[in-house]
Amino acid sequence: MVAKDPLGKTGFAAMAPEKLKEIARLGGQAAQRLGKAHKFTPEELSKGGKKGSRTVSRDRAHMATIGHRGAVSPRRQRAKAQNQNN
Repeated sequence: MVAKDPLGKTGFAAMAPEKLKEIARLGGQAAQRLGKAHKFTPEELSKGGKKGSRTVSRDRAHMATIGHRGAVSPRRQRAKAQNQNN
C-alpha cells in the first residue's frame, strides 16, 4: 500500500520539490545523451510567441478585460472585485 500525503496528493504531486528537480535533471541528461533534446533557435521562439499572442488576441472580451484592468491600480482592482463578490 502506498502512503498518501496528508493533503491527499499522490505520485509526483506528493514528492518533495528536491526529488522532482533531481528526476527532471536526470531526464534532461538522458535526453541530451540520446540526442533527443531540442534547443530552440531564436526564430523558433519568436514564431511560438507570435502564435500564442494571436490566439489570445482573438478573444475580444478577454482583451477588453485586460485593457480595463490595465487602467486600474492593483489596490482598486482588489476593492472592485471584493465589492462585486459581496
